Amino acid sequence: MRGVARRASLLLLPVIYLGFVSLGLPDGTMGVAWPRMHRDLALPVGLAGVLMLWVTMLAAFSGFSSGAVLRRVKTGPVVLISCLLTGTALLMLAEARSIVWLLLAAVPLGLGAGSVDTALNGYVARHYTGRHMNWLHACWGIGATCGPLLMTRALASESGWRGGYWVIGSIQLVLAAIFLCTLSLWSSQPELVRDKSADVASGPVPTMPANSEAGWLSGVIFLIYVATEMTLGLWASTILVESRGVAPTVAGLCATAYYGSITGGRIAVGFFVDRMGGRRLVSLGLALSSVGAVLFLLAPTPLLAACALVLAGLGFAPIYPCLMHEVPRRFAPEAVFTVIGRQSGFSYIGGAVFPAAAGWVAGQWTPGTIAWLIPVGVALMAAAIIRLNRLT
Repeated sequence: MRGVARRASLLLLPVIYLGFVSLGLPDGTMGVAWPRMHRDLALPVGLAGVLMLWVTMLAAFSGFSSGAVLRRVKTGPVVLISCLLTGTALLMLAEARSIVWLLLAAVPLGLGAGSVDTALNGYVARHYTGRHMNWLHACWGIGATCGPLLMTRALASESGWRGGYWVIGSIQLVLAAIFLCTLSLWSSQPELVRDKSADVASGPVPTMPANSEAGWLSGVIFLIYVATEMTLGLWASTILVESRGVAPTVAGLCATAYYGSITGGRIAVGFFVDRMGGRRLVSLGLALSSVGAVLFLLAPTPLLAACALVLAGLGFAPIYPCLMHEVPRRFAPEAVFTVIGRQSGFSYIGGAVFPAAAGWVAGQWTPGTIAWLIPVGVALMAAAIIRLNRLT
């Protein structure tokens, strides 16, 4: 039985990775497509923030509801249905004719994303080691890099953003077919795995409760992090096109470089986190992202803007997984799941509210004003993490 479980875990691992690729695939496409999309549909430029708010709130609802769903339905079918939902949503976006159509397409897109996120994170946390968790999030980055790249290529062709969404939606449906063919792998549950890298046996067991300053501050840090990362990812291309006169295809490549650097950074985290330590990597990430944020604000050329986005992406890469990995070292054992759940909840709030608020800023002033918000976000995050380190 143990041999069967081990084979199942090895065979299932690439399927799980593909699940997170599918999760990331649509994430950066709206930011690349929007400069053309809002003109073609005669919509205000700031409306992208409202759409992001709607999608993210639906994903939050789906994520918070997934626990009850997963108690009744196995992870495999949830992943399959989620991928079908997102694939269908992307094909709906390809045929969008009005704001109503966009809002309707956002429903399956948000519900599908929230379900697969919760299902796969929970499954990997229970059955695989921390290294695989880091690489799981790197697979999200692969999808988030390929999506904008495919959209950029479509923008340079006659098919435009509609053709881009057709291609990406079709890829999602192909991935759904793969999940359908591998459903039987989920029936043989792999063994529960204890991640030794998360042990606190080398020192005293932490006693910090969840309902403490540190417990709430930890959630606020995730709110700031996701707000800053998603705001830059959504609006970087529009800032370059609308405020700096960069061609849409070049701006799309810059946005692709941003997501690519997050992916590369998270792959590297899987190799070095055990030797360097999570806190040191987070400090290095804050330094790099600070430089990248300021350089993007001041960059006079597309090349410097691309370099700035790469630095920011590399800096952001270790922050989310390393802070998540540090929870058992900071908090009492009985508080760990409460804090992690709080971090996830605050992440959804940050991703839902702040990119939309940035859209309001763009509508009131110019998209270029959003670039000022990124260094502010990094500075607030650094101050909060320094405080958390002192408390724990």
